[in-house]
Amino acid sequence: MNRSPVPDTPALDARAIARNEFGSLTRLAIPIIVTQLSQMGMGIADTIMAGHLGAAELAGVALGGNLFWPIMMLLSGTVMAVTPSVAQLNGARRDSEVGEVVRQTLWLGAIGGLLGIVLLGFSEDLFRWVEVDPRAIPIAVGYLDAMAFGLLPVVGYFVLRYLCEGLSWTMPAMVIALSALALKIPFNIWFIYGGFGLPAMGAVGCGVASAIIMGGEFVAMIGVVLFSRMQRVGLFAHFSKPNLKEMARLVRLGAPIGATMFFEMAVFSAVALLVGRLGVEALAAHQIALIINGVTFMIPMALGIAATIRVGFNVGAQDYGRARIAGLVAIGSSVLFAAAAGAVLLLGREAIAGLFSTDASLVAVAAELLIFVAFYQFFDDGQAAAMGVLRGYKDTRMPLVTALVAYWVIALPLGAWLAFDPNGMGVYGFWWGFTAGLGVAAIVLTARVLWMGRSEQRIAAFAAR
Repeated sequence: MNRSPVPDTPALDARAIARNEFGSLTRLAIPIIVTQLSQMGMGIADTIMAGHLGAAELAGVALGGNLFWPIMMLLSGTVMAVTPSVAQLNGARRDSEVGEVVRQTLWLGAIGGLLGIVLLGFSEDLFRWVEVDPRAIPIAVGYLDAMAFGLLPVVGYFVLRYLCEGLSWTMPAMVIALSALALKIPFNIWFIYGGFGLPAMGAVGCGVASAIIMGGEFVAMIGVVLFSRMQRVGLFAHFSKPNLKEMARLVRLGAPIGATMFFEMAVFSAVALLVGRLGVEALAAHQIALIINGVTFMIPMALGIAATIRVGFNVGAQDYGRARIAGLVAIGSSVLFAAAAGAVLLLGREAIAGLFSTDASLVAVAAELLIFVAFYQFFDDGQAAAMGVLRGYKDTRMPLVTALVAYWVIALPLGAWLAFDPNGMGVYGFWWGFTAGLGVAAIVLTARVLWMGRSEQRIAAFAAR
């Protein structure tokens, strides 16, 4: 098959387009950053407030979260097929087709949500099988029973959020997430300690509060679609029966995204369990490093989502040269941010680690881990942006394979070998493993972005998926 190259853009035009795309990416990414930080804040609120109730309560909520969130990431990632699909339709000025895509994704999300609820129903058997501390099991099960009521609505919320994002409107999700965070703490207090006619529920109240807020987020997002510029897509103009052909297409596009997110979260959970064998201090230092990395990662992750939107829009408009420039600007911006954040971490690592503990030996270990975080970020931030670019092209299977190899074939085995070798590095070995694995991922995914952007026929073939 003849592969026509994408025509080169003149240097002056390319610079102007790059500046324009940087502005577009920034405007899209800032609300996404706030949205993601707000969602992280709700999880932190559960951890802190459950911790004040006791060790068993904190363990129960942590166990429940470690089971709920991987399932949630799998489902939310799968329905993320909406974002590139809608972005490309928007770029092609085919808004009349958007409503049907989203309706079928809602059906897909409902099926996935029901399966997720069924899986959560086996949580007690799973906890007993892995011999979890029996004091934490009833708390974890109660927490998950409550959270299960929020699973279907929150999947629906994500579908509608991705609709808005695909149409380059990231503000509604930010406003809803900030409102949810503002309600989370008072709701937690109410349900944990009781009052206004409700009994005290203890740590299970965290799950009840989350489920109610998830339902509220879905209702709020329905309101956005009904009473805003989203009306033009006619999402609720009529009822659509499940279309198996369209749902299968969405699964082929979205399931690799969900699986990538699931396996990424799973490897960090696996490493946390292994680091636990190295002692309390190593585990605590590792958690500090993860938290700091998680906060700084919000910006490149948001840039990756923004890249999906901009690349998808330009592909839909058949402006392939601009799509290529948008992708390169996103990757370059992420790497530049990694350089700035890395410098801050290197220069202020002891002060930053000291914010989490007054234990001198723990702070020393955490500060050394931040050196690894500073360099690891170059690769992690670059691969996150590259993955977002590829999603904009609807290229999702290759990134899944890359993530599986990077995390499960390179990072985890290498990290475990370095950590537990007789002359091993301890917890530092796992961060060497992360750095090596994500380094490979960053190189492969960036090369894939360059390969994808070279051929008009290739881009068009992926867009037709």
